[in-house]
Amino acid sequence: MKQPISINSIATISALGETEEQIWENYISADHFFHKKAFGSQSYWVSELPGQIKSSISALREESSKYRHLDESVLFAIMVARRCMKKSTLKDLDAGINIGSSRGATGLFEKYHKEYLETGRSSTYSSPTTTLGNISSWVAQDLQLNGPEFSHSVTCSTGMHSVLNAIAWIQSGMVNNFLAGGSEAPLTGFTLAQMKAMKIYSNENGAYPCRALDMEKKQNSMILSEAAGVLSLGQDVQRDSMARITGIGYANEKLKHGASLSKNGKCLQKSMKMAMGDTKNVDAIVMHAPGTIGGDSAELNAIKQIFQHKIPAITSNKWKIGHSFAASGILNLEMAVLMLKNQEFIPVPFSKFDRKPEKLERILVNSVGFGGNAVSLLVELN
Repeated sequence: MKQPISINSIATISALGETEEQIWENYISADHFFHKKAFGSQSYWVSELPGQIKSSISALREESSKYRHLDESVLFAIMVARRCMKKSTLKDLDAGINIGSSRGATGLFEKYHKEYLETGRSSTYSSPTTTLGNISSWVAQDLQLNGPEFSHSVTCSTGMHSVLNAIAWIQSGMVNNFLAGGSEAPLTGFTLAQMKAMKIYSNENGAYPCRALDMEKKQNSMILSEAAGVLSLGQDVQRDSMARITGIGYANEKLKHGASLSKNGKCLQKSMKMAMGDTKNVDAIVMHAPGTIGGDSAELNAIKQIFQHKIPAITSNKWKIGHSFAASGILNLEMAVLMLKNQEFIPVPFSKFDRKPEKLERILVNSVGFGGNAVSLLVELN
């Protein structure tokens, strides 16, 4: 990187809550935030937004007639972008926006497609409200920002790719500030059925239904969650900034099939090495670790390849809140920043990797998605 990039503020919504205090309190507890919910004839473990946040989303939908036909993924993004702007006191109306989504307007697409199959007709709103780019464009409209705005999908690493894009724009000198993040509302019957068809969804009935970082598990245990997160990034590291990004890494690898990842996580090895540069002193790693046998082991193998016998403290949040696709990387990044701020490492309670570091100055954050694409960010306190 040419220079560190400032994280001026972070706003997220997930099962952990919406305020920094709520989120941290729930992180330091040993509780998970899953429950069983029926979708058609099937019942799945899921992680949903708390009732208070859902009420706020409903109020946002009724705030203006133009919001009534938007998908939840867009409303989630509008909500967190507003909070992120407020927390950062960002006044730059030329700031850019890049908020991505792995699935996009899943709920609306399924609704409109069902209507088409039943009636042979399509709603006037079906096309404009289900295009992937409408997340960032609606956020730009809501915040009245004039900078570049675009959305994308790079599967589960989408949110972290948004951060990469934002950094590239800032360091090019074309903008000074950027809002970057991911938003996902994947809790629909069809989406859950897709995950089940891949045989990666949790059927666990124990105390912890998602066994992320349990390297002795005998079955896959991924669980889907709804969430959104946005960062306010700037080129100048201010004293009141939350943290700074000092290294970025990205990579992909040759595929064997559409959801493959090599056993040694070659793409993750490349992205972590790039993010660290000449730095070998990493105090902790927030792993992607989705709770699948292959995904968890590939990432751990990648870490072992790089750090050999001096593996940093490693953790994940998916045992607690599940996998929110595009938003998951932003939640990982938030977890790292909160651990740095509070100088407390949050381990996975049932994992043998429970070593706590003596200090927390530099944390590596990983994200990887279908297609063998990975992103790693190195985060430090100011």
